[in-house]
Amino acid sequence: MSGLLPRAASYEECYGGFEWRVPARFNIAAAVCDRHAATTPGATAVIYEASDGAVRTLSFGQLRGEANRLANLLTHLGARPGECVAIHLPQSLECAIAHVGVYKTGAIALPLFSLFGPEALEHRLADSAARILVTCSDNLPRLLEVRDRLGTLEHVIVTDAGGPGLIDWRAALARASDAFETRDTAADDPALLIYTSGTTGNPKGALHGHRVLIGHMPGVEFPHEFFPQAGDLFWTPADWAWAGGLLDVMLPALFHGRPVLAKRFAKFEPEAVFELMARHRVRNTFMPATALRMLRQAADPRRFGCSLRSIASGGEALGDDIIDWGRETFDLTINEFYGQTEVNLVVGNCAAVMSVKPGSMGRPVPGHVVAVVDGEGHEVGVGEEGNIAVLRPDPVMFLGYWKRPEATAAKFVGDWCLLGDLGRRDEDGYFWFKARDDDVIISSSYRIGPTEVEECLLRHPAVALAGVIGSRDPVRGEVVKAYLTLADGHAGSDALRDEIQGFVRQRLSAHEYPRQIRFIDEMPLTVSGKIRRVALRELDAAERAGKD
Repeated sequence: MSGLLPRAASYEECYGGFEWRVPARFNIAAAVCDRHAATTPGATAVIYEASDGAVRTLSFGQLRGEANRLANLLTHLGARPGECVAIHLPQSLECAIAHVGVYKTGAIALPLFSLFGPEALEHRLADSAARILVTCSDNLPRLLEVRDRLGTLEHVIVTDAGGPGLIDWRAALARASDAFETRDTAADDPALLIYTSGTTGNPKGALHGHRVLIGHMPGVEFPHEFFPQAGDLFWTPADWAWAGGLLDVMLPALFHGRPVLAKRFAKFEPEAVFELMARHRVRNTFMPATALRMLRQAADPRRFGCSLRSIASGGEALGDDIIDWGRETFDLTINEFYGQTEVNLVVGNCAAVMSVKPGSMGRPVPGHVVAVVDGEGHEVGVGEEGNIAVLRPDPVMFLGYWKRPEATAAKFVGDWCLLGDLGRRDEDGYFWFKARDDDVIISSSYRIGPTEVEECLLRHPAVALAGVIGSRDPVRGEVVKAYLTLADGHAGSDALRDEIQGFVRQRLSAHEYPRQIRFIDEMPLTVSGKIRRVALRELDAAERAGKD
């Protein structure tokens, strides 16, 4: 049992001893399913725990059979290489089957967050021109609100229900053959489209090739202390629709033939999470910083008897207190990592081979060339601030933004892909985050574009102007904060604030609605009429200072 990274005694040995081996022909489904089904068909692939505590498992052999049935169904529905098949499912056996089945056909998997509201779904489905969607009865009502406006969506497969205009997953798969030849794809053929928020406009789709899985593996193995090892079992609270759940946990676990636990909590409750990890003997977890802060609130966490071997965290910086708490609670060092949907897991920590500096993102993950550069793509000196960038070619790097060649080109300066963050590199080669060079809000590790939230707020009849920023928060890192000027005939009140929050929550997502709303008489604008978010951040800082 070994990973792609060479086991080493030092960071320098690990980094210097790694070499990419990306085959010309590569398919994610063959790598995470078919090869294991051929050698160890009875080995457990996915463990699913339902809300009532019932547990179901799926072996690699069963995963291949069910994914083959789905691939045959998708082919019958006309799924073609290069077109998107949307997957709107929570962590579940069906979600794993759906991903493997889509990759088998050569189509592009489009994962959608389970908590997306109708407007968030509409934008992604319309922009991707997806013709086929796989969903479940819990998520179906939000789709039905906008289905009539989706001219390209032809087929909706529901995993646990049927009805007019819907395809019953169970009945359809029961009729399909469990034999299917996985499509022979090139490593650069498109496989995955994940939408990510930016400063302006609606979220853009980051398109990845099949090689993205190989590109992720060093960045998974490194912070998880040379994953895989005997007994390893992965779980994360992150939804499998995000890169953090799908590419950092679910697919890497299956790639190495290790089981992954699927469990979605309606609400993150620290004691229930501890009990889950102890009950299933979870050994490895990706745990966002917000989740770690919430876990820390549980009294006497050692009483649960968790047996974690590795914890990786990303999206927000951890402080000394969380690092110390992790050592006291789990007898291990929480390893931070860094990346983004377009170019993920490129900087990280591995306590087995290097000292961990709390607050630092770590050092370049083996296989990746990372630097701090100026606006012209020249590396800056030690300690100097600049743009954090990754050199291409790199197998983890995205193919480009979906249908947005100009945005793709703007992401690069020469061969450096700019990650949109400012930082510095110290004399030991550790990277330190300074600030984002845009207005993206990172709340509980979710990237939230202010424009999408502002556009939704402006649809409320009481709102005349809306400006959205991130406001510092001790638990979530940042929360979405909206400054609103109201239309004539409306006055600010607690009731209106609650109404507007519910309006956004229902239409976008539970993680995107403004947790804080301030009514202001005049919105700060530029001479061209654009909202001056810098002025709103100054106002927010003054408001927070007044509370201290």
